[in-house]
Amino acid sequence: MNEMHLGSPEMLYLLWLLPFLAGIYLYRFHKKDEALKKFAEIPLLKHINAAVSRGRQWGKGVLVLFAVLFIVASLTRPQWNPRPEKIERKGRDVAILLDVSKSMLAEDLKPNRLERSKLAIQDLLDRLQGDRVALIAFAGNAAVKCPLTQDYGFFRLMLNDIGVESIERGGTHIGDALRKTLDEVFSDRLKRFKDVILITDGEDHDSFPVEAAKEAGERGIRIIAIGLGDEKEGQRIPILNEKGERTFLRYHGQEVWTKLDAETLRKMVDATPGGRYLNVATGTFDLGSIYEKLVAGAEKTQLESVTIKRYEEKFQIFLAVALVLLFLEPWISERRREDHK
Repeated sequence: MNEMHLGSPEMLYLLWLLPFLAGIYLYRFHKKDEALKKFAEIPLLKHINAAVSRGRQWGKGVLVLFAVLFIVASLTRPQWNPRPEKIERKGRDVAILLDVSKSMLAEDLKPNRLERSKLAIQDLLDRLQGDRVALIAFAGNAAVKCPLTQDYGFFRLMLNDIGVESIERGGTHIGDALRKTLDEVFSDRLKRFKDVILITDGEDHDSFPVEAAKEAGERGIRIIAIGLGDEKEGQRIPILNEKGERTFLRYHGQEVWTKLDAETLRKMVDATPGGRYLNVATGTFDLGSIYEKLVAGAEKTQLESVTIKRYEEKFQIFLAVALVLLFLEPWISERRREDHK
């Protein structure tokens, strides 16, 4: 046996059972002696004590204690004979571009476009299968809130903190956000195995998003665009005024109505290999299901390769010894050997 390892060392805390059980045996013997003294006469008591072996009684108790010890040992999952094993992680790189402009506060999706998008991304995280994900928030400019990572817990923290105040500059520059993703998130220039999930209402302010999508397509990056909002009549953008009262965003004295620009998003996805546009509009969407249909089954690349030590599980040995001890205990008589002659 070389280099022993415990798979579940926390189970060693169960060793406190041994002194507890030993105390129960001591108490049992003490109460038994008191009962005999109380109900048996002295000559009869001597005869009973002569017939019973206290050593055998203790021996039976010791067997049980050792059985418990070996059961605890088996629960710690003792392992040895380590062998090197190479583990390869495969997946895709997925960048999520989330529109955080004020138009995403429109309430044609409940509770609003932005919060509904964040809930959908949370659903996506629950179904990820080893892919690396990045989060880019954009409005008038863009910021990488989470670089490519497999640490989904950190990603959730960054996602929870995102709001319309995450980007100081107003407006919606989808093209700039996509170019920033190409330069800073997908900077290794490796083609294929990369997806951009764009969640927006599609309204763009002269950032040439279609041209940016063509650049992504040339690098083999696929765009999956999720279009949110009412495409026909549009929706007003609720805000709070200086008094904290609910009102609607105005520009040059006129209320601003935001509509889904599906045409721009369709042109963007058509410029990338295998691009898909999903017109959510004011309906519901399950980003987790979208991921499983469009991303999870797509071709993957090796993201990480590590060599670990794989130990052989040996808990069976300790469990077998414990069972043998428990099997033997009832067969050991408490009476002295000469009583069986």
